Amino acid sequence: MKRKVMAMLLVGMTAVSLLAGCGREAEETAETAAQEEMPEKEQQGSDKQEGASETKEETQDAGEAGGKSAYGDVTAKENYNFHVIVKSMSSDFWRAAADGAEDEAKALGVSVTVIGPNSNTDIADQVQMLNNAINSKPDGIGIAASDKEAVMDSLQDALDAGIPVICFNSGVPNAPEGSVYATASTNNYNAGGIAAENMYEALKDVIASADAPVRIGVVNQDVTSESVIDRGLGFIDKMIELVKADGKSAAVTGSDKYVDDAKDSGDAGTADVIIGVKVPAQATSELCAIEAGVLLNEPDIIGIMGTNQETAEGIITADELLGKLGTDPAAGEIIACGFDSGATIIGAIEKGTMYGAVTQSPRYQGQITVDLLTMIANGEEVKDEETPAFWYNRENMNDPEIAPNLIK
Repeated sequence: MKRKVMAMLLVGMTAVSLLAGCGREAEETAETAAQEEMPEKEQQGSDKQEGASETKEETQDAGEAGGKSAYGDVTAKENYNFHVIVKSMSSDFWRAAADGAEDEAKALGVSVTVIGPNSNTDIADQVQMLNNAINSKPDGIGIAASDKEAVMDSLQDALDAGIPVICFNSGVPNAPEGSVYATASTNNYNAGGIAAENMYEALKDVIASADAPVRIGVVNQDVTSESVIDRGLGFIDKMIELVKADGKSAAVTGSDKYVDDAKDSGDAGTADVIIGVKVPAQATSELCAIEAGVLLNEPDIIGIMGTNQETAEGIITADELLGKLGTDPAAGEIIACGFDSGATIIGAIEKGTMYGAVTQSPRYQGQITVDLLTMIANGEEVKDEETPAFWYNRENMNDPEIAPNLIK
């Protein structure tokens, strides 16, 4: 009897030890017999609820493959090898996207190599990285293309090599048919409109009472990235729509790209509101600050917008000597809005220097890219995914829906 009791105690202690060292392995072993009697669909559903790392027979030979995904019930059948290419490794936003991709790969038990050029404008470097990734023959590639035209030949090469591609953050609308399986991105046009709506709410009384033309400046990163172009145009088109709805006229000046592509570029000679657009030669905070400084020194400026992290930080840098930004336009302070986050932008909003900004979900973009690549490698169908964007300011930046997306 004593031996039997001791044996039972040893078995119990061993089970506890296994649970502590290996998560749910002991529990899964105990459930195996019951699961073998379950229908396949019911068994998969049970696995999903438990978040087990070995949810399908074919994943058991893949080491840690098959973990729970952030996107949903995605599991990896094998330890796939992916490459993910961001726009810049020097940006907080893109580092967050890289972290998301790497963490998701670890959760799923797949391998990912995350690379990117030093700057968003190092287009040739990014294309070379894409070509190198194709030559290494991975199971899939994720890319946030800095220039939607520059990657066309490479995407054709990926298609010819049978390597699936997911675009994230920035799409490639005219990609060779069949080369891009899906795009995961914010609706950047609508996100630009969100910034315009919030800026206009702050400025509408000043615009309504103005007896001379007033100016709103826009600093756009470039004229090549689909995401930034869409944000800029979304901001411009919505601002003009709001101005006209209140009985005023507006016109776009500056960068030919944004003047030509705006829905209604207006007549600068008669407009009540001038939207002046500047594009730096390169997307660095220093060059963005120079363009922002030009706009902030315009005598009629009442608002300024930066369409990504670098341009928003450039606006803040330019104002360090000028001291013109604030949250009270009636007192002559210029309303500044931005896009994305980072310590500089968050700090400026907390201090009241910047009025607010729109944030995307960079970490989630990295995660969902790895999820979609895994699904393709599994032989599953995928579709375009819209990732969220939020307006944040001093009042709501600590809300649970928004705070996790703010990179400090």
